Amino acid sequence: MDFKTGIEDYYVIKNNKKLRFGFTTGTCAAAAAKAAVRMLLSGERVMEIPLLTPKGILLHLPVEDIREEDSAVSCAVRKDAGDDPDTTNGILIYARVQKQKTAEIVVDGGIGVGRVTRPGLEQKVGDAAINQVPLTMIQKAASEEASRADYEGGLKIIISVPRGEEIAKKTFNPRLGIQGGISILGTTGIVEPMSEKALIESIRVEMRQRKEQGEDYLLMTPGNYGAAYLKEQMSLPFEKNIKCSNYIGETIDMAIDMGVRGILFISHIGKFVKVAAGIMNTHSHSADARMEVLCSNAIRAGGDLDAARKILACNTTDEALEVLREAGILKETMEEILTRIQFYLDHRSYEQILLGAVLFSNEQGYLGQTRDAKKLITYLKKEKKTGENVCRENYTE
Repeated sequence: MDFKTGIEDYYVIKNNKKLRFGFTTGTCAAAAAKAAVRMLLSGERVMEIPLLTPKGILLHLPVEDIREEDSAVSCAVRKDAGDDPDTTNGILIYARVQKQKTAEIVVDGGIGVGRVTRPGLEQKVGDAAINQVPLTMIQKAASEEASRADYEGGLKIIISVPRGEEIAKKTFNPRLGIQGGISILGTTGIVEPMSEKALIESIRVEMRQRKEQGEDYLLMTPGNYGAAYLKEQMSLPFEKNIKCSNYIGETIDMAIDMGVRGILFISHIGKFVKVAAGIMNTHSHSADARMEVLCSNAIRAGGDLDAARKILACNTTDEALEVLREAGILKETMEEILTRIQFYLDHRSYEQILLGAVLFSNEQGYLGQTRDAKKLITYLKKEKKTGENVCRENYTE
């Protein structure tokens, strides 16, 4: 019979599929620490450890790779991400515990746990990348075990992830200036599969870091096409761009909350044309009105019924743009679309910050920019602190 951790009965239904919950690296670290403290203080061998997560789900987690020394105990708990596509799924999170003279519980990161090298994160520069909730979980678990054993001395706990440095290359950590490994994360202790909250939180973390580094104006690329275009076709500082995925509205909301003064979006029209209809989550599962938006604005630009029908029959925006080009109304249609994008960006922000967008397509190249993009390019250029011309050919200053 398979071991039951307690997470098996928790799931969500998405796209008619049952997706299992999992548990975080923070939960693994806390459970490993709890088991190691118990073994160190009691002398008993622990093969399974209970842990109550902040979400209120009680887990019973298997303990692996137990190593007992004269004055320390090390063990590991294996990460289970459930049905979430998580690069840390299946890895072992270790805790090594030893007694210390000072009556406090000290937690630090070892091999495979990243170190913070830039300001703007929860941890200070130089600290291990162990977020506050997991840190509290580890300290609480260790304290409970110390009380259970009537131990009043101190403990030193080192969290390590042998595969952490390798896995970190696939995460946001290099962009955030976290070097040498992964972060120990989790606000609830539980992983919800395909969680939008987790992705939005990662955007928030990077935005906050940029703001605390003194960047008042931010560069956003909703997708890989936008990032590639920024790098290859524009001379704005590519290293400062933040990928905001489909979450245009949430990105604007978070920026206002942080006191950001402006955002320039660099986007392929296939994603950002939806904003011209007030759609602030551009994922196709949320809304797909690309051809309808292009069609209605083509009519506003003077297009005829034949052009409208051809646009509605298109499968891609590049195909539709070719229809507009052949009809001689590509420029005029883009002007209509860009005007409406500016309107809805301002509407979302209540004009509290400066917002703008530069649009392009793979086939047609540069398509235009919204009214306030010119100002944002100027401000971003000043923040770059060089005399270099931001716009290589088509971008207005």
